[in-house]
Amino acid sequence: MVRRRRQRSLLVMLLLVTLVAGGVWAAVSSIKRSEILVRERCTAVVGPDTFELAPDQAANAALISGIAVQRGLPARAASIALATSIQESKLRNIGHGDDAGPDSRGLFQQRPSQGWGTEQQVMDPVYASNRFYEELEEVPGFEALPITEAAQKVQRSAYPDAYADHEGEGKAFASALTGHSPAALNCVLKSADAPGDPTAVLEQLELAHPGLQASVEGNQLYVAAEDTTGWAVAQWAVASAKELQLESVAFGGLNWERASGSWSTADTRTGTVVITLAADA
Repeated sequence: MVRRRRQRSLLVMLLLVTLVAGGVWAAVSSIKRSEILVRERCTAVVGPDTFELAPDQAANAALISGIAVQRGLPARAASIALATSIQESKLRNIGHGDDAGPDSRGLFQQRPSQGWGTEQQVMDPVYASNRFYEELEEVPGFEALPITEAAQKVQRSAYPDAYADHEGEGKAFASALTGHSPAALNCVLKSADAPGDPTAVLEQLELAHPGLQASVEGNQLYVAAEDTTGWAVAQWAVASAKELQLESVAFGGLNWERASGSWSTADTRTGTVVITLAADA
């Protein structure tokens, strides 16, 4: 009898352990499926340093950097612009100012009352970026100036030293997004929650990198670009992947995949950036 009781007790314990283990497995599987533990972020690496932005910030950084490329400016100009926008708005297109500038608006907190344009204009990221670069180009020898000094000559801020705090981030993301640091930008994202829209991708591409030959085949977009331009476009696409529902970006023998959140070697088309859109949610 005692032996039978022990056997029953052992069987009950084994059953309980099995049930608990099954519950844990189910919970972990559910978490994995819901991606609740995925922290979305975009990183840029230059040398030993890694810097991080949220996906919406990275998409704005990609547009600002693309406009520098459009204007034929050096990567240094994009570094200055990004450091400025990080300080002024945290790279977000905000519709309010602060005590020092109640009418400040947009990515660079430009003030309509100070001649930067109308409120509607400075809230347009393309307009705001071009206005910033217009002013920067008027600064003699801005390429050789410390970032905080060049930024201050444009912004005329009450806190002129603050831009220096973001010099590393500005340089890292500018170097990647202007194409000078291949595969230096990576984004870790949750699964796409809607199909990608090729028309929307083409529209945003035209804003950041206009005039490039592009074609659509199914859920893939093919953009003709080489060398630094190709890498600028490829990393613009990665930085915009959350906003535009992109699954992968291939260029220069490497492929970024949303599912893995990393770059890996791949067979790619020479002189072509291949952007794959999410086919479904």
